[in-house]
Amino acid sequence: MAQPRIYLTGRVLVEYGEHRLDEHQLAGRQGRLAFVCLASHPARMVSRNELVEAIWEEHPPTELDGALNAIVSKLRRALKQVGLAPPDTAIETRHGSIALRLPADTWVDLEDATNAIDEADGAWRRGDRRSAWAWANVAVSVGRRPLLPDLGAPWIEARRAAHRAMLVRGLERLSEVSRVNGEPDLAVQYAAEVLDVDPFREPAYQRLMRLYADAGNRAEALRVFGRCRELLREELGASPSPQTEAVFLDILRAEGA
Repeated sequence: MAQPRIYLTGRVLVEYGEHRLDEHQLAGRQGRLAFVCLASHPARMVSRNELVEAIWEEHPPTELDGALNAIVSKLRRALKQVGLAPPDTAIETRHGSIALRLPADTWVDLEDATNAIDEADGAWRRGDRRSAWAWANVAVSVGRRPLLPDLGAPWIEARRAAHRAMLVRGLERLSEVSRVNGEPDLAVQYAAEVLDVDPFREPAYQRLMRLYADAGNRAEALRVFGRCRELLREELGASPSPQTEAVFLDILRAEGA
């Protein structure tokens, strides 16, 4: 039996065996929002009010029940077209909530990535670098894909923030594994990508400075500090933290030794 696969990052997509359900078949923009909201919820059960807000934000239609029922019905039909139908798959309304029930073996990219980064951290703590690398790569491959890139809403921004945090964890783990494996160029590459994702993350500047310094490129390490200082001053009116300053001073002292 084929395993259902749901991609919520990049282009929303459902695959089941030879069948494929593309995002344009999900009852338009509103259907796509409803599907992603339901499928990305850990329990796959969302309160009716939360789903309504996810679809229409603060401007629900006058005939709300009819509009919501129409979207749910279209999603049911779309899923049925790829072979996902009762009893294994259903969108149910009960006790003021709407639940998306999927086959037990359904693979969802966001869930897989979240589990993968936890596995990577666990493998790292056990000293299993090979597994840490493999799991972190899974998380990063999903984390690099955008989440509903053409849409914006508070709940989407909240999920994007969690998505970015997972990507940062994965990149930092890859950087650490690369460093320990004696691959300084890769370690620098992943550490630099963290700053592309989160340019205000000071520990990432500290990590990148140390990596450059350890590789003998103190000039670049000092330039990284300069970038950090300039960004914080121009964007936040702040200075680097004492921890970042300490890394900078350690590199300066080593350069003068």
